[in-house]
Amino acid sequence: MSVKPAAPSASFSGPFALGTLSAPDQASFPGLVVPEGRVLDLRTAFGDPALTTRRLFERWDEVLPRLGALAANGTDSHTDTADAWQPLDGLRVHAPLEPRQVFQSGANYRQHVIDLEVAHRAPDDPRTPEAARAEIAEVMDRRAAEDLPYVFIGLPSAITGPYDDVVLPSWAEQPDWELELAVVIGRPAYRVSVSEALAHVAGYTIANDLTDRATVFRRDMKAIGTDWLRSKNAPGFTPLGPWIVPAASIADPGDLRVTLKLNGETMQDESTRDMLFGIARLVSYASQTARLLPGDLVLTGSPAGNGMHWGRLLRDGDVMDGSITGLGAQRTRCIAREAS
Repeated sequence: MSVKPAAPSASFSGPFALGTLSAPDQASFPGLVVPEGRVLDLRTAFGDPALTTRRLFERWDEVLPRLGALAANGTDSHTDTADAWQPLDGLRVHAPLEPRQVFQSGANYRQHVIDLEVAHRAPDDPRTPEAARAEIAEVMDRRAAEDLPYVFIGLPSAITGPYDDVVLPSWAEQPDWELELAVVIGRPAYRVSVSEALAHVAGYTIANDLTDRATVFRRDMKAIGTDWLRSKNAPGFTPLGPWIVPAASIADPGDLRVTLKLNGETMQDESTRDMLFGIARLVSYASQTARLLPGDLVLTGSPAGNGMHWGRLLRDGDVMDGSITGLGAQRTRCIAREAS
């Protein structure tokens, strides 16, 4: 199946976004992207040849006003940086940053959890699917009111670019998609309250947190439970980006549309309003144990419509188009790897 890669698009909310880009045969650079489809190499603008996107978040409070000023001047031909802007077209878009830590939220969308629980019922479960669905829905409502988020750790090495091919390892029997909203940390956060948490959020991006359903649960050690290393962290299992949009440009991250299409057919199409635990609760909860650092990611979970629900998992040649309101879109093609 021959698939034309998606052309980079500057479709996002607000006056600017951040990304990591490169020209052919050149090193990648942190870029300031404006909706007109132009990019400014921030190494030049900041006079720092070693600058990375992550280092911008380490100085987020300081650099944010400057980024806004640079974006405002981006279409003014009389500014000092006018000649430094270049067209987005023709540049390669990489994952927007390299985080030190990735925190992932599981079972965080009400309808998604209900669907998975029903799909994974034991063969001898006496309940009808409808009865099981109603019972699980009551459990989810109690969990949102009384319980804590479920957060685990992912590997930065699983991250790939928003238009890169995704290699499906030969051992992955049931590879599945999980499009989700990703939070980018802008200030160190340790033991912050729910009311303080959003002040530590710099922006948002898109992540597709692929999962091999067959290896989520250890068959040889059932008492230990889930194996997230095996099921979620193969190289390229987390397409990220294309852009990081500042938090101030997203009016309500609690009501964004998360949409994934497989070969043009809509599979996921849900609002972040269906989250059991919102962004502030997730960031606060993770910070009670770990110290969240600038540039770290907090993935907020995936809504209903995964492959297990449809009975259709990923295979060679599949193309995933993922988008979230105000954050742009990514396109990734699946490539099956032969067993060695």
